[in-house]
Amino acid sequence: MTDDFEWMDATAQAAVVRKGDATPSELLEAALARIDERNPALNAVIIDLSEKARAAAADPALPDGPFRGVPFLLKDAVAHSAGDPYHQGMRVLKDAGWVEQTDTWLVERFRAAGFVICGKTNLPELATSVTTESLAYGTTHNPWDLERSPGGSSGGAGAAVASGMVAVAHGNDMGGSIRIPASACGLVGLKPSRARSTLGPHLGEYWAMTTHEHVLTRSVRDTAGVLDAIAGPGVGDPYTAPPPVRPFADEVGADPGRLRIGFRTAMAGGLGESHPDCVAAVQATATLLEELGHDVAPTDFAALDDPRFGEAVPTAFPVFVAREVARWSEKLRRKIAPSELEPWNEMQAEMGAAITAAEYVRALEQAQGYARGLAAWWDEGHDVLVTPMLTEPPFPLGQLGGNVDPMDSLVRLTGLTTFTMAFNVSGQPAISLPPHWNDAGLPIGVQLVAEYGREDVLLRLASQLEAARPWSDRHPSAATASHS
Repeated sequence: MTDDFEWMDATAQAAVVRKGDATPSELLEAALARIDERNPALNAVIIDLSEKARAAAADPALPDGPFRGVPFLLKDAVAHSAGDPYHQGMRVLKDAGWVEQTDTWLVERFRAAGFVICGKTNLPELATSVTTESLAYGTTHNPWDLERSPGGSSGGAGAAVASGMVAVAHGNDMGGSIRIPASACGLVGLKPSRARSTLGPHLGEYWAMTTHEHVLTRSVRDTAGVLDAIAGPGVGDPYTAPPPVRPFADEVGADPGRLRIGFRTAMAGGLGESHPDCVAAVQATATLLEELGHDVAPTDFAALDDPRFGEAVPTAFPVFVAREVARWSEKLRRKIAPSELEPWNEMQAEMGAAITAAEYVRALEQAQGYARGLAAWWDEGHDVLVTPMLTEPPFPLGQLGGNVDPMDSLVRLTGLTTFTMAFNVSGQPAISLPPHWNDAGLPIGVQLVAEYGREDVLLRLASQLEAARPWSDRHPSAATASHS
């Protein structure tokens, strides 16, 4: 099936509505038809909100925001919507039929922008993996190769956008969870600066400094436009990112000037070189950036290898998981046993419960020291760091996931997140772009990282790369053929 809206980005879809050439209901019905056609093969959308969406699209009071009438999918974690199931990939919440009663402030902002929320997307349990293979809702498949992972934890969002179900979908990023699916699915995925938007009203921060909220898109202009719609603090937020000097959308197509750019492909901590396909993608991007007039050179970026990272993360993240188990035990009014979790999270919850408060605070101090070391590279006069996004091409399903031995998962995750989690710790903006595909036809993402608060630099450079090496005409086979 094809339709007039299938590969329009969200900005173009909104323009069609504004001009009166289509109604929000027409956009929605086309998106719902694509979801019905493609989701059985992909398992990207796990919660159907189509009837609520139909009512919202037909309502004359649909907010007249910049994306009025554009169909939208919400990841089933961190941000929740009023009256809808909310399970975070957990069997215990699915079995309990848990429903949230309110919108988070971020969801209120999505609605105010005019988005029509038509479903919720799949993720790994508690969003703690880089693949989307939960026991609660099953495996999500990559539309470029159904036997491969779409990444995680926003893997459902990535598969949905890449396959053309919708043009834009919500994601969050605690260790690469927007950028990794963007890389694996051939999309644009920006992790904004820490506190660029709000986690309110219930949270000031989530999993300490690591959580960032945004979207996955097919165009840089969509990424910028949505950031304009959701950016800014909520009342009482503990901190916020510095405000932009002008709308982020104005940075798209703006001259980035001559930037000083460094690139690195070796994994942290002596783990070796990234996969040759990922190295080739970075080198090709570096060559293109040089052709575009930038000063480009390899960098050892030694701060990435600081051992404090390896000391802090294995302490902090188990505590985060243990807190999640405690939080949901309180809400369900019964104690959730670690054995009710998947093996990876069971191991982390048990480890986290044994960590003392003093050890946890020490881990946060180590993480903050590590982050200062990263930031120093930009303070020395650099503008942008270029790295692989994932350290290998999209990997086969089954290597990670619900029933995999947790120690095997630990080894795999350490390598795969080499270039992602560091910038969750530092809070710097980082974007995954899809300028490269390997010989097997799989997308190989490249990451650009800027100084804290400088999404403007990233958006200018990303849009320059998008114009020089467009990707909008590349679509996966699963998006154009019906599957049963």
